[in-house]
Amino acid sequence: MSGTITGALGSRAIIGQFYATLEQTQLPAWVGGTSFMVPSNQETEEYKWLGMTPAMREWIGARQAKGFRQNGLEIKNKVFESTLKVSVDDMRRDKTGQIMVRVDELAVRAALHPTRLLSDLINAGESTPCYDGQFFFDTDHVEGKSGTQSNDLVYDISDQDTGGTPTAPTPATIQRAVLQAVAAILGFKDDQGEPMNETASEFICMVPPLFMGPAITALTSTTLSLGEDNPLGRSGVGFTVRPAVNPRLNWTDKLAVFRTDGRVKPFIWQEEEGVQMRAVAEGSELEFNNREHHYGVTRICNAGYGYWQHACLTTLQA
Repeated sequence: MSGTITGALGSRAIIGQFYATLEQTQLPAWVGGTSFMVPSNQETEEYKWLGMTPAMREWIGARQAKGFRQNGLEIKNKVFESTLKVSVDDMRRDKTGQIMVRVDELAVRAALHPTRLLSDLINAGESTPCYDGQFFFDTDHVEGKSGTQSNDLVYDISDQDTGGTPTAPTPATIQRAVLQAVAAILGFKDDQGEPMNETASEFICMVPPLFMGPAITALTSTTLSLGEDNPLGRSGVGFTVRPAVNPRLNWTDKLAVFRTDGRVKPFIWQEEEGVQMRAVAEGSELEFNNREHHYGVTRICNAGYGYWQHACLTTLQA
């Protein structure tokens, strides 16, 4: 898309290009799979319903109504911005479309902002509390009748003939680490002592780019090295695990498995106001005094932890 004002690139063309690119930019599939989208209309949203799953009981005497637990969490919306400064002279001289390239990049960054906030949560999961007061990835989650549960696992490569190293795992290592994580998720219990994930059938395995090759092989190939059968690469096993490569992860020896088919997700994405662009452009004091335009993008939103029971972090060790 292009436009001109008195022979030069104008703000209407820039704003139009921004929104066109914004609309065309798709979030990675893992964002929708791992995050529960909540529209917000106030500064802070409170989530007391987390952790509350009443179990069925035989009706003896009166009903036993249960309210929400007190160990919820609050997520405060934040205002995020990014502003592009463009010289009026550059706009007049731009014949190769470089300004529009920068505008496209600005739109992509705005559209992908959820990946940044959610990845920050994942990276900080071993040191940041979630709704139960424990770190999101922790070894001693306890709620009501759940017993002590861990979603911060270790897979010891030396215990299995899988080869590789913690920072360069083989497909067999990743396959067995993923199976361990899926088994842990399927076994998690809620505060009533009831299984949390007995209907779970869809998962993703999130890895850093370093693990991309062996992870894809581990999750899609029907056989591994030496002809070993790979249940993760076959249909009919009752569940599927898809690979998700996240370049924002700061891990070198970890992978994470998330349940993606639950109504409540591992993370919460709340948004009070979507992406908006505003311009200080033609006819402004900024143009008169500085010979430049500003194109500012805002988004009012935030992310937080949802169900830790739908996530497992695994550290590989030798």
